Amino acid sequence: MKLVLLRFLKGRIVSPWLILAIDLALVINAFVLAYAVRLNVSLVNYPASNLIQNIIWVGGIYLMVFLLFGSFKGVIRHSNYNEFKQVLITTFIAFLFLITFSFVVRLTGINWVDISSLVLVFHFVTTVVLMVGFRIMVKEAYAYLTKKRTYTNVYIYGAGDMGQITLEAIKNDKDNEFNVVGLIDDTASRLGVKLHSYPVLSWDKAVETGDSRQVKVVILAIKNISVQRKHKITEACIERGWKLKIMPSVDSWVNGISNDKQIRDIRIEDILGRDEIQLNLGRIMEGLDGKVILVTGAAGSIGSEIVRQLLRFSVQKIIMLDIAESALYDLQQELLLSHSDAPFEVVLADITNKKRIADVFDRYKPQIVFNAAAYKHVPLMETYPYEAIRVNIGGTKNLADLAIQYNAEKFVMISTDKAVNPTNVMGTSKRICEIYIQSLSQLNNLNTAFVTTRFGNVLGSNGSVVPLFKKQIEQGGPITVTHKDITRYFMTIPEACQLVLEAGFMGVGGEIFVFDMGEPVKIVNLAKEMIRLSGLKVDEDIKIVYTGLRPGEKLYEELLASKENTLPTHHEKIMIGKVRQHEFRLIEQKIKDLLFALQIENDTLLVSRMKDLVPEYISQNSQFAELDHHIEHTVS
Repeated sequence: MKLVLLRFLKGRIVSPWLILAIDLALVINAFVLAYAVRLNVSLVNYPASNLIQNIIWVGGIYLMVFLLFGSFKGVIRHSNYNEFKQVLITTFIAFLFLITFSFVVRLTGINWVDISSLVLVFHFVTTVVLMVGFRIMVKEAYAYLTKKRTYTNVYIYGAGDMGQITLEAIKNDKDNEFNVVGLIDDTASRLGVKLHSYPVLSWDKAVETGDSRQVKVVILAIKNISVQRKHKITEACIERGWKLKIMPSVDSWVNGISNDKQIRDIRIEDILGRDEIQLNLGRIMEGLDGKVILVTGAAGSIGSEIVRQLLRFSVQKIIMLDIAESALYDLQQELLLSHSDAPFEVVLADITNKKRIADVFDRYKPQIVFNAAAYKHVPLMETYPYEAIRVNIGGTKNLADLAIQYNAEKFVMISTDKAVNPTNVMGTSKRICEIYIQSLSQLNNLNTAFVTTRFGNVLGSNGSVVPLFKKQIEQGGPITVTHKDITRYFMTIPEACQLVLEAGFMGVGGEIFVFDMGEPVKIVNLAKEMIRLSGLKVDEDIKIVYTGLRPGEKLYEELLASKENTLPTHHEKIMIGKVRQHEFRLIEQKIKDLLFALQIENDTLLVSRMKDLVPEYISQNSQFAELDHHIEHTVS
């Protein structure tokens, strides 16, 4: 019997013509029932011919309305509020026609169809009840027959709009793994009531009853929740042994659709980030309106998020340039799905090839350039300084020079905290880029405003510790940390890119904007938190081992050099770094000499030139530390 019902309910679906026939049968039965009620359940003395005539008339009108509005074409097993509303509207239109026609008949005295208004009212109400009841019965029968017999009991944390959306998303998916047993809320007025038949509990009450309800998971579904509150909820769930998941906010839904597949595990970014940044949208909109924008390194973590942020504004075109073919293709496919009508183009090109980049500038005439293209891995660049100079310095110089040549309005360079008192080749290469970009602002009759933004590590970016630790946890450990005392500043990718946009349009040229990165985070504490978020125990399930500092790596990062200070801006999280000015002609010549030396000098000589350009560059745990000893010996 169950298999027969499943075969009936599955597949495309039951034929819409069968649904139409069932709806029409319900209309006829409702009409007979309405007449029976009107005649005190006595149809014996009522002429059968009159009843049949009235049934044909009423049934014909409802049939025409059903065909006109297509109320029978929905998927019955997936009926929802909108389909129930369509049934109500359709039947009401038929009722309105019939009652109007009956009124006209009585006024004209034509004795053709005589149906009392009370019968029509009873019939309308009964029809709605039967048709909606039929759909609910099919929907519930399908849900029961296909429901998984194994599921996880969950609480939804949040009884507001997001909580109800999450509840609906879970209920609508027959394959979901969750069985909601209650909702948790912090608002006193919501406690003790039932929402969609589920109790709304305080946290203390949920903890008290959680074991008896065999709760394993809590789904966080609160709009605009603070990071601090999120962190407290996370800690409380870990303490109870409950796994915490999260329903993302509306703007993060895939294709703008809510479903239980959107529910994800809470991430370290969710509890280490900070509350939403308030941007000066007016200034940014004015700066971006109708502009052609070039984003280099567009397929990377920062570049791709800058592109996503830019798509919020009315730009003319976004040129996404990168040399990473696969990553650029993936970004293109993502945007075609989520922003199919967005004005973007992809360009596969190498920023070190000046002829190729000049062609890009000549074709698109970009008015704003965001340069996020760079090599960033410290140990690799320590091994291959040639590439750090060629790409980071040479590529940036190409872009900046072409921005001037083609009269770009704004050039925003993405730098790093590793450029401050650098101890490695990568950080020094970015500091040289900063120096060159800032010195360009000294040129006369310059139409391009050059701005640099400097910030620390971004959570979850390609190659950062978060993806590494996650992979190590999935493999059963151990997690590798270079030093027990190593700390880093962290910021989420969206937060960093929002501040880049804000700083880019508050700068007039020559500034190095420094972001407030909050408090530094000990990497070992980050590792421990990620282990606990995975539902595992530190040193029992996953061990942490210390591998020693890598070449060029610092224990502590800085955002400003010791001789620098800052000036405030209108945004509390953005400051202007007051750094030493460099004479453009001298810097330009030294950088030209450095780039020319790539063809003829070895790594040691190249790094020696970098140390000449950036005297504060002192190598740490590196093969190039000998150059510093040589300098000290020469000075003494």
